[in-house]
Amino acid sequence: METATEDVIHITDAALAKLVETANNETIDLTSTYLRIAVVPGGCSGLTYDLGWDTEASAQDKQLRQDVFRVVVDPRSAAYLSGSILDFSDGLEGKGFHFHNPQAVRNCACGESFGL
Repeated sequence: METATEDVIHITDAALAKLVETANNETIDLTSTYLRIAVVPGGCSGLTYDLGWDTEASAQDKQLRQDVFRVVVDPRSAAYLSGSILDFSDGLEGKGFHFHNPQAVRNCACGESFGL
């Protein structure tokens, strides 16, 4: 079942399944590890998304629960991600994680970066 993590980001079933698979393949202990989602400077459109594992969360981080994952997002990234969807596709039009961000006014051709 797909569940929303407040109004910051929604992670689809397909993305959750791939995240669980990745965590298992990398022997990540999900009881002590967070999924960190961030927006960082970079890419041809100015900003890019970053997904990674983190064992620490700061007091300022938004902490969200998404199925078996504890998700952390720093306050600046949360503002950029508000209303976004994280999905995973393994189809012909691009395999991998994809962010659908309603705030993005431009995206690069490869889909790796965006601008506001």
